Amino acid sequence: MATSERASGLEVVEICAGAGGQTLGLERAGFRHRVAVELDENAAVTLRRNLHEVLGYGEQEATDTVKVGDVADPETWQPAEHKEVDLLAGGVPCPPFSIAGKQLGANDERDLFAWAVELCGEIQPKALLLENVRGLSANRFTAYRQHVLDRLHEHGYIGDWKLLHANEFGVSQLRPRFVLVALKREFAEYWEWPTPCEQEPPSVGELLKDLMASRGWEEDQVEAWVKRADGIAPTIVGGSKKHGGADLGPTRAKRAWAQLGVDAMGVANNAPEKGWRAPEGVPGPKLTTAMVARIQGWHDIEPPESGSSAADDEFRWRFHGRKTSVYRQIGNAFPPPVAKALGVAIRKAIRQEGERQTLVENTDRVLDPVYKLLRGLDRPLTVDQILTKLASSGTVLDQPDVERRLNHLSHDFAVKMTTRSNGAVAYSLGEFKAFIGQDDHQRHDLFTQHRAKIS
Repeated sequence: MATSERASGLEVVEICAGAGGQTLGLERAGFRHRVAVELDENAAVTLRRNLHEVLGYGEQEATDTVKVGDVADPETWQPAEHKEVDLLAGGVPCPPFSIAGKQLGANDERDLFAWAVELCGEIQPKALLLENVRGLSANRFTAYRQHVLDRLHEHGYIGDWKLLHANEFGVSQLRPRFVLVALKREFAEYWEWPTPCEQEPPSVGELLKDLMASRGWEEDQVEAWVKRADGIAPTIVGGSKKHGGADLGPTRAKRAWAQLGVDAMGVANNAPEKGWRAPEGVPGPKLTTAMVARIQGWHDIEPPESGSSAADDEFRWRFHGRKTSVYRQIGNAFPPPVAKALGVAIRKAIRQEGERQTLVENTDRVLDPVYKLLRGLDRPLTVDQILTKLASSGTVLDQPDVERRLNHLSHDFAVKMTTRSNGAVAYSLGEFKAFIGQDDHQRHDLFTQHRAKIS
């Protein structure tokens, strides 16, 4: 890490920190952690140990930095103690928006995205960074995303969304992540999304060759496997405690792994030994957690050998727990190289480095015209009235599109329907259903009920 990055003097509060993928990337970008909050005990131990052993925090300092518990519980930590920190960052839970799940959005007790936006308003950091799954970019959540941008604007921020792909930042994996960055106006003028790497990431075979050969698997077998594993990996899926042990994802992902010569039905304790051959019908060896960590963007789980370069050591990390827990910690993480690239871009904006940009108010970008129209009115409108008003402002939609958007709105917002004397149904927009800190929100009971299975 460059001296200017190491001595930047910037601080970050990180929520839902997991095992530290984003933590490590932001540290390498020059942000020192004031607080890192995490629910899972094993992930929290991983964080503490690496803050101390890898990142140079004092042992007590590392312990004090990592807070364990529900991030929305004031007994876990006190947000008011961290006003105007440089950066508020986090990887809030993905299941509310995951295509593989039910996409319950604001109705999912694990949804903390809207709460994090309100936390930003309370803490007033210079910048906000939140990442989530690609599902949040779907049409189903246009009103949700519009609400987020509007609330950020009310809190004094200019925000923007972007779908980033991990393989564009040197990670050997097809891992799309939907990222929100918001900055105070004086810093937003210097914001630019990070530029993807020009060089393609190594194939899975090239990346893992030495690990596959580490326990004596014959050279010709290793070379044959490397030749077959000639592409980058599908998305590593960490899963949740609601499901069974570690494997490499759903059926489609398993087929993609098979094409690379990998048995995705589980995670191995060790690399193949001398004489190992794939059983009939099995595409190849299973990966170990050390291999999965490399694919996720970490360089190695164990400390590097003496004489290794600083570059090899940049993304070193060690994980605590049994195999399934370690796999989930790795699989649910934000790839450190992507986090670093975002952290560097945010650091430059906060330092007001580079060319000043002419701001385009992102709240002027209408993601969901039906939401924007109803939010600005205090009277209900029928579908025909919605169509007419939108057309008068230059937005042309058809009736099925308006009805679809109203249906999507009803999942995340209270939509009141009034039947008029002529039989027409008029719609008005009520409160946002998401948890934003309310004492009486259903999230509290559901979270308590399901806590043992939330990860």
